[in-house]
Amino acid sequence: MIMPWVLRLIPAAFFLCCYIPAVLYDYHMFQLNSYDIGAQVKWLARNGLRLWLLRHLLVLYHCFKPRKAKKPLVYTKRLKRMLFTNGFLTLAGMAFACSRSFAGEALILGGLFFLSPALVILSVIVNAPLERAINRWYIAGARGILRKMPRLIVIGITGSYGKTSTKYFLSRLLSSKYQVLMTPESYNTPMGVVKTIRGQLKPVHEIFICEMGAKKTGEIKELCDIVHPRHGIISSIGPQHLETFKSMDNIIKTKFELARALPAEGVVFLNYENEYIRNAPCAQKIISYGRTALGCDYSARNIRVSGAGSAFDLTLSGGEECHFETRLLGLHQVENITAAVAVADYLGVESRDLIVAVRRLQSVPHRLELISRQGMTILDDSYNANVSGTRAALEVLSMFDAFKILVTPGMIELGDMEGEYNRQFGIAAAAVCDYVILVGARQTRSILAGLKSAAYPEEKIYTAENLEAVFVKIDAIPAGGLPKVVLLENDLPDNY
Repeated sequence: MIMPWVLRLIPAAFFLCCYIPAVLYDYHMFQLNSYDIGAQVKWLARNGLRLWLLRHLLVLYHCFKPRKAKKPLVYTKRLKRMLFTNGFLTLAGMAFACSRSFAGEALILGGLFFLSPALVILSVIVNAPLERAINRWYIAGARGILRKMPRLIVIGITGSYGKTSTKYFLSRLLSSKYQVLMTPESYNTPMGVVKTIRGQLKPVHEIFICEMGAKKTGEIKELCDIVHPRHGIISSIGPQHLETFKSMDNIIKTKFELARALPAEGVVFLNYENEYIRNAPCAQKIISYGRTALGCDYSARNIRVSGAGSAFDLTLSGGEECHFETRLLGLHQVENITAAVAVADYLGVESRDLIVAVRRLQSVPHRLELISRQGMTILDDSYNANVSGTRAALEVLSMFDAFKILVTPGMIELGDMEGEYNRQFGIAAAAVCDYVILVGARQTRSILAGLKSAAYPEEKIYTAENLEAVFVKIDAIPAGGLPKVVLLENDLPDNY
């Protein structure tokens, strides 16, 4: 005979079997949303129907188990603290449920499961004072390390796009003369920068290149208050993260927080090819660069670009004429390299070293990276997600004498203009591509509308659910004997 208390464990056991994977999934999405409560709420609203139907009506784990993640959940110390708080709140709720009648217990546990996304957010709110204190402690430690290195030259780099490539290129060029550390990958948030300083910055380093990202006004200033850059680069300004910035004026203001943070002897390197940058007021000492804009201090000339690489001429600060060649593709890379050359020249790197370093530059991973795969060429631009970047990528694709295939899920975080920008992307793609594969029907509706408005043949459009299906389709597309070139333009994270 089964004891009554054993029967009381059945609802709790069933609850935990469903609740644990559900809450881990929510924390995974929260991590991808940068632990931003507002972004998480918007994500829940956008995905509510799917989540509630699968999780709260079907209630079976295999129904809402996510596919293999592109970026898996990382069990950071912060996440572990949130899981502990969530576990405490959940156990308190379970204890209360067990003190009720059998029906009451089942009802309360069902309510907890139904409200699991809210408990995730509640754990963040409860932990907020502790997290702020921990962050202050880490930031203070990073500042202490920087204070002990008064001769360290800190160079801040920001921009709507191009900042990561410029950072990589500048690091390579400066390394011919200096000991250089740069923030790795896309470590461009306060805690990412702090982690780099605390874990990698050594007394031997002479230059620290700090990439600075932002989704809201004030975030560049926050980074500057930590690292106190001596010089800065603003690589670009464009309609990116409009969902959080709300307007182009806010984007311009935020990017120029870097210039306003520089000391009196500091220099800001501005891309005068960008009209937003060129027309923005700036009281700081400016060194300008570009490729067609007149009056630049560093202006790339005689530019030649092809599927094999790029070449251009540049006059350095001493009047020396230099010819640069690179395997990198596209006019936008000429701009990024020109920025790196301008800074390196200002900091005394010899012209012969710059020429050799530019020739040896390699593509930044996932930013128009050239890859050979099973008889086809892949242009991996999967980390790109902005309007200007998609234009540049299509321009590079057009240079190839091949069967040109575009694979894209579209652009995101563009606010009210997202649909229109994606529609224009579709129109531009129609003029270049021999075949278009859209990833995800919902997110790519506007691109499809753009393709159709340009009278692009429907038989040359395919909508896939994931990248695995994409490459199966690519292999099956007849190319008429031509080699295939595939542009992977953007790769949305798992929360889209």
